[in-house]
Amino acid sequence: MISRQNYSHIIWDWNGTLFDDVNWCIEVINIMLSKRGLKPFKERKEYHNTFCFPIIQYYKNVGFDFSIEPFEDLAKEYIFLYHSNNSGNCKLHSDVEMTLKTINNMGITQIILSASEIENLLSQINEFNITGYFDEMIGLSDIYAKSKIDVGLEYLTRKKVSKAILIGDTTHDYEVANALGVDCLLIPNGHQSKDVLLSCNVPVLDDLTQVYKYLSGY
Repeated sequence: MISRQNYSHIIWDWNGTLFDDVNWCIEVINIMLSKRGLKPFKERKEYHNTFCFPIIQYYKNVGFDFSIEPFEDLAKEYIFLYHSNNSGNCKLHSDVEMTLKTINNMGITQIILSASEIENLLSQINEFNITGYFDEMIGLSDIYAKSKIDVGLEYLTRKKVSKAILIGDTTHDYEVANALGVDCLLIPNGHQSKDVLLSCNVPVLDDLTQVYKYLSGY
């Protein structure tokens, strides 16, 4: 089956898009905020309205004072807490495997492109039986989640990708898609709300089950 746009590749974001870690991310940041006497998030909506890229700006938004603690130290603490018990608090979104299998049967190559440090990324993905669906799983060399554009461009050039679409859950994914010169599809199942994603003026689907229909032109 040919996709509606004849896409040769789908570039998946990981955190929030395929991997459901939002509640755990809120819990981790709340631990850090409470420790410093800062206001924690009470509702998921508050988190959605605050979370952004670059991550350093998000840390400023929640109230961390870099004159007291450098961003690098805060990032290290966050990653330590995030991975301390993340396997017990996170899971794949429902219908992930069905979606990946269906797209695989359409003959479209799939990759993961994440702002996570590569070893942490692979450790998470390897907990699930889905690695066979991906041509490559690409992350960053450090924990500071600055940008995944350079590694994405390297893949597209090396593989001579003809036409791709990036599927993510944040406005940053839209920005990355623009920088990579690929189409973008957003799903509000992760770190930002549907209202925020609609500002990007690209298709925003309700959930993963609609991806196959979108690609097939239904």
